[in-house]
Amino acid sequence: MPQLDPLDWAPQLIWLALTFGVLYLLMVWVALPRIGSVIDKRAAHIKGDLEAADKLRRETEDAIAAYEQALAEAKQKAHGIVEEGRAKLKAETDAERAKLEKKLAARSAEAEARIDEAKASAMKDVNAVATDVAADIVRQLTGTAPAKGDIEKAVTAARKA
Repeated sequence: MPQLDPLDWAPQLIWLALTFGVLYLLMVWVALPRIGSVIDKRAAHIKGDLEAADKLRRETEDAIAAYEQALAEAKQKAHGIVEEGRAKLKAETDAERAKLEKKLAARSAEAEARIDEAKASAMKDVNAVATDVAADIVRQLTGTAPAKGDIEKAVTAARKA
């Protein structure tokens, strides 16, 4: 085996040092700068993405806060509109109720007046009928007609008792 022959060691060591040196120089001047630049670009890209993500997160939080504020204002405004409508409707309902109560009171008063008239008229007729009936009864029992004033007094006294 030529690798183990001590006479071949010197040229092999020279070629080893020469190859190692060339490869070392290629790595230092070509490969490592390219790898470093790729790593730096990647780090810068990641940093930029993180900054953009943080910026977007802040914008999103601001947008959510603005949305929640607008939603709260809209709810408050809607509540105000509902309360205003409720108050307006209550006022209209109260006004209508007052009108109806006034009409009903007027109709009730008219009805009571008609009832009182009918009652008074009926009572007049009752007195007249009672007087006539009493006069007929007395005439049939006694055969003579009593005085009309006496019969009216008796009917009035009987009604009061």
